[in-house]
Amino acid sequence: MTAEKICVGAIGGSYGVRGELRIKSFCSVPEDIESYSPLATENGSRMFHLALVRPIKNGFVARIIEVSTKEEADALKGTQLFATRDQLPSLPDDEYYHTDLIGLEVLDTGGTLLGQIKTVLDHGAGDLLEVQRPTSSETVLLPFTLAAVPTVDLAAGRIIADPPDGLF
Repeated sequence: MTAEKICVGAIGGSYGVRGELRIKSFCSVPEDIESYSPLATENGSRMFHLALVRPIKNGFVARIIEVSTKEEADALKGTQLFATRDQLPSLPDDEYYHTDLIGLEVLDTGGTLLGQIKTVLDHGAGDLLEVQRPTSSETVLLPFTLAAVPTVDLAAGRIIADPPDGLF
């Protein structure tokens, strides 16, 4: 995935028999996914003009102009939907797109390398950074709070962490 594309949702499959789809939004305001239309596949080979119909459990029912049958909708199950960075709103200084954090080095306050961010997990109570330890397959979950991560420096490609005692 290039840094210019950000995954904003995914197609969960068909909904009904008239080509409607189940959409899961990854946006902080889930309904905003509609305003980023047209959305593309990861490789950019297909574009989708999305219109939300109604909310359902864990997502939305949506129509995509390019899809008119249940079979076409079923064929798109699992497709991730990407928006370009310029379609998305700019963020305040203390907020970040998850895609921008993945791959950053994690240093402690003394400058010791703790690892690299493998993924960002959101379980509802707050984000966790999955940090892969250097020269190991072991990962550690670091709370993404101001206390545990006082500095994020995207330009330098690193974050400074002050992890709770015993975490690393």
